[in-house]
Amino acid sequence: MNHSPERKFGVVVVGVGRAGSVRMRDLRNPHPSSAFLNLIGFVSRRELGSIDGVQQISLEDALSSQEVEVAYICSESSSHEDYIRQFLNAGKHVLVEYPMTLSLVAAQELWELAEQKGKVLHEEHVELLMEEFAFLKKEVVGKDLLKGSLLFTAGPLEEERFGFPAFSGISRLTWLVSLFGELSLVSATLEERKEDQYMKMTVCLETEKKSPLTWIEEKGPGLKRNRYLSFHFKSGSLENVPNVGINKNIFLKDQNIFVQKLLGQFSEKELAAEKKRILHCLGLAEEIRKYCSRK
Repeated sequence: MNHSPERKFGVVVVGVGRAGSVRMRDLRNPHPSSAFLNLIGFVSRRELGSIDGVQQISLEDALSSQEVEVAYICSESSSHEDYIRQFLNAGKHVLVEYPMTLSLVAAQELWELAEQKGKVLHEEHVELLMEEFAFLKKEVVGKDLLKGSLLFTAGPLEEERFGFPAFSGISRLTWLVSLFGELSLVSATLEERKEDQYMKMTVCLETEKKSPLTWIEEKGPGLKRNRYLSFHFKSGSLENVPNVGINKNIFLKDQNIFVQKLLGQFSEKELAAEKKRILHCLGLAEEIRKYCSRK
């Protein structure tokens, strides 16, 4: 992406919370990928008028405008599916923050729609662009896993807005699948104390070689955002990731990937592998939800 662009794609950002604000900042700063994009406005349910000189536009105008060719969907997870469908149907390319949907069927439908319309549908996975993940990937390569666990703790999260914990925590699942290949579900439990805003989901998975992996999401007041992991290999163990430095510009790195897709710089094979991984993770999240609701 070092040559100067002949054309720019007009972009609208939907939802201006934490992710949306970072997206808008990146779009307006001089980065190689931002040179291909032109931020036209933002859509929000709140009446904001303008933010740093960027105009608020209505959803209707964003959908019907010829100028808008790309939508960045950064709203709460429960609204992603509806927004993706509307923008794809309007013939726009879509970048969406994970999870793209809160059900596997919806995700499959939206991929099909994107393919019918000949548009890029890109689900952000900044967790794969983190320094910790790069470190882990290097550590894990070529090793035989005996067993492993990943525990994530954080403050409370509203399920109505962010989905069932297996969906809201899908970035942890994505780590495990990206490190160890496709996984199958053995069992899952969900312990909830709604009145205390506390929940703990415990998921037992296994790799294709039947090595057990435990994934735990624990959320409640006073719990700090933290990740604890331990992987045991035939050749030794890995307990937690050393402090490998700051995750700089991970949303920008994600935007670079998206722009490469817009410019047709990804092979069909790479795109198919990514889609397969995304649907595999959403499928597992769905199975986990069903397993927990049967109890």
